[in-house]
Amino acid sequence: MSVAGPDDGTPRAEDVRQLLDAAVARLRAGVMATVFGLVAGTGLFLATVWLLLRGGDPVGPHLALVGQFFPGYTVSWPGAFVGFAWAALAGAVVGGAVGWIYNRMVLALERRR
Repeated sequence: MSVAGPDDGTPRAEDVRQLLDAAVARLRAGVMATVFGLVAGTGLFLATVWLLLRGGDPVGPHLALVGQFFPGYTVSWPGAFVGFAWAALAGAVVGGAVGWIYNRMVLALERRR
């Protein structure tokens, strides 16, 4: 598709609008939820495992505070899996919300045109 106008080389408004519509894609909220969930869950899991392998007398006192938000989470091997599940759930909720809000904003902008 050419965006040049017929006479003076300026782009036509219809062509520019079609290019913008093609460039602004909608997000799939389910995919966003899955990706955010896996990244968050894996991040907390790896942080817990890192501290466990590193060792020390009090193992991860700061990371243990995550247990205030995720019931059952502790800086331990079983806690790493519990933390993965909780962080994956929280990440999925955030990712789904980001995708949903973004899609609503794009839809609202399309209606204004």
